[in-house]
Formats: sequence, structure tokens, C-alpha cells
Amino acid sequence: MFRAVARIFRTPDLRKKIGFTLALIALFRLGSFIPAPFVNFGNVQTCLAANSGTSGLYELVNLFSGGALLQLSIFALGIMPYITASIIVQLLRVVIPHFDTLYKEGQSGQARLTQYTRYLTIALGVLQSTTLITVARSGALFPTSTGTPECSALITNSAWYAILLMVITMTAGTGLIMWMGELITERGIGNGMSILIFTSIAARFPGSLWAINQSKGFETFLLVILMGIVIMGLVVYVEQSQRRIPVQYAKRMVGRRTYGGNNTYIPIKVNMAGVVPVIFASSLLYLPALIAQFNQPARGKAPAPWVTWITDNLRTGDNPLYMVLYFLLIVGFTYFYVAITFNPEEVADNMKKYGGFIPGIRAGRPTAEYLDYVLTRVTLPGSIYLGLIALVPLIALGLFGANQNFPFGGASILIIVGVGLETVKQIDSQLQQRHYEGLLR
Repeated sequence: MFRAVARIFRTPDLRKKIGFTLALIALFRLGSFIPAPFVNFGNVQTCLAANSGTSGLYELVNLFSGGALLQLSIFALGIMPYITASIIVQLLRVVIPHFDTLYKEGQSGQARLTQYTRYLTIALGVLQSTTLITVARSGALFPTSTGTPECSALITNSAWYAILLMVITMTAGTGLIMWMGELITERGIGNGMSILIFTSIAARFPGSLWAINQSKGFETFLLVILMGIVIMGLVVYVEQSQRRIPVQYAKRMVGRRTYGGNNTYIPIKVNMAGVVPVIFASSLLYLPALIAQFNQPARGKAPAPWVTWITDNLRTGDNPLYMVLYFLLIVGFTYFYVAITFNPEEVADNMKKYGGFIPGIRAGRPTAEYLDYVLTRVTLPGSIYLGLIALVPLIALGLFGANQNFPFGGASILIIVGVGLETVKQIDSQLQQRHYEGLLR
């Protein structure tokens, strides 16, 4: 293992790529601590200290920004607008035929889709930065802001030009993060956007674990570490699991050359949806609490019954009803997203076009029906697995009193493991090209 790591740094090209990636990661983390214009940095730190250990409404976005959201930094929005824009463009392929046509055109069409994603990212950056500044001005950014007067004075200037400058700064920060991610993809190692998300989540691991050590003691801290290692091993096992459907291609003569005749397989992963269903379910469950937050009554008046019910049942993740709804939404969104991203009829048509067939299954519609049957059966354990992993932070919230973004569970562990595996595979393939020996034997 140590020899493999030494080979990485002895390879000039690979060493430059890793160095370039680490340099951009350092700049990304630096921007997460630089406050936006007209933000009272002292009051923000006071509110963060007063709300440590509590789970607020914006914890998911704060997780993906590496804690920059609640610090109101220039990178406050993080990579979340780009993730949202990418998901929206991918879903629009089903609704808008032009998007699906561009996707099938190859590299040129996908370049157009990437450009649309960039434009939508900037638009979402403007919308989300405006919402964030409005919430910060109202003093509702932190869960316990009522007991801390500093949380109502986070922004020092409420004039229109100050708000406009803050919106422009945060939106420009989102555009800069998007550009840095594309630079890492082109000149660094791994997928740039995934690496930046990985960095944002990993940066919060030490603080979350140390908070458990301080509040629950060293024995609980060791128990959490051991539990995290077990969960990580199980996640790696499931993420690498796949159902391989054998495919044979008939031989065909084109001129004097023979094509086909080889055997291959269609890999159907147990978790084909990745972390997207967890993000969908979290965002959907945040909507009722967000609506209830903006419908609080005037001082001295009782809130409406529906606002009280939402606050009691859907505000925090340790509520049993919240857990059940969260689990069911993840299962439903998993089937929905897999149905969008994997089209059995399209795969069957491509196989028939190039002379491929599944042994024992006729080409055409029977192949599509068989693929749909296998996909439905494989997606069931995958969706249950996603739901159980997503419930780990909520269970930890009740057992250890931890933050809802408990490091060893939910979206965080799925992204950490997924990005880590893909990056190691890229490093391994580049080492094999130069040394005929990979990172791991």
C-alpha cells in the first residue's frame, strides 16, 4: 500500500494533477470562511456557538456547503445550486423532447445541456441567495434565534444596494465554485463537482465527532467510531454490488471483416439512484417546516393548529412520524429516479440494433420486459438500503443527542464512499497505464 502511494508521487503527471486538485480544494475551503459584505462576523459566530448541536431547517444545504451557509460567507450557497440545476435538467429530459434529443446527440448535445445547467445554476444562485439574505434579516436563520439577540443583527446594512451587493457576491461565489469544479475535472483528478461536495462533507466530520466526545464521553465516541467503520464497510459492499445480465452478440460480416461474436453483460447496480432520493426526500420534508416558519403569528397570539402540528411532528428528525415519512419518500423516489435514468426499451432497441440478445430471451419487447422485471426486483433492496442508511443520523439524534447531520449516515456517508471509490478507481487506472500495477493488488 505504501509503495503504491509512493508510486503516485513519483509519477510527474499524476503528482501535478493531485497537487492542482488539493490547491483548488484549499481555495474552496478558504472561501467558506470569508464573510460576505455587510455581514457581522462576530454575531454570526455567536449564533453558531449558541446553536451548536441543534438541527435547523437549513442543515442539509449547510452540510453540502461545508458549514459556509450559516456563516453567510461568499461561498454560502456552496455547490447546492449546481446539484439542483443538474437534477432539474436531467428530469426535464422526460418532459421536454428537445432535451432528450440533445442528450442522444452525443458530445455536442451534452455540451449544450451543460450550458443550460450553468445558466440555471446562476438563476438558482440569485433565487437562493435572495432567500438566504431575507431569512437572515428576519432573524430566523438559526433554530434558537429568539434567545440570542445577536441572531437578529447578522446584517449590518439593510439598504437596497447592500442587499444587491450581497446577492451578487453569493451568486458569483456559486459561479466560481462551478468553474473550480470544472477545472478539477479537466486538469485534476476525479470529478470536480463530486470532489468539492466530498470536501464540504468531510470538513465537518472532525467537528461532529468531537462534539459527541465532549457531550457523551470517550466511550460513546469510540462506539460511534466503531459503528461508523461497520456502516462504511456495509455501504462499500452494497455500492459495489450489481446484478450482471449476460448479453451475447451474434457474428456478422461487413465486407471481409467479422464483427461481434463476443460476450458481455449489463451491470445493474443495487443502488442505481445514488444519493438523489435522499436529497429529494429531505427537500420535500423541509417544505412544510419552511411554510410553517413563514406563517408564525404576531407576538402574543396563538399559532394556527396546522402550524403547531407541523412544528411538533415535521420540524425535527427524532419524531417517529418524520422517520416513517422520510423512509417511504426515499423508497418512492428511488423507483421514480431509476425509472427516469434507465430505460429498458431503449436498451433493448440498442441491443437489437447491434445484434445483441440475452440468452433465453427473445429480442425486442420480451427483452425490455425482462430488463424491467430485473430492475424492479433489484431496486427494492436498493431503496430499502437507502432508507435505512438515511435513518442512521435520525436514530443517532435520539440516542446520542447528536446533530441531525450525524457523519456516519444519510447523504454524507453515501457521498463520501461513492466519491472516494470513484477517485481511487481513477488513480488506479492511471497508475496501471504507467507502471502496469495499480493502487491496490
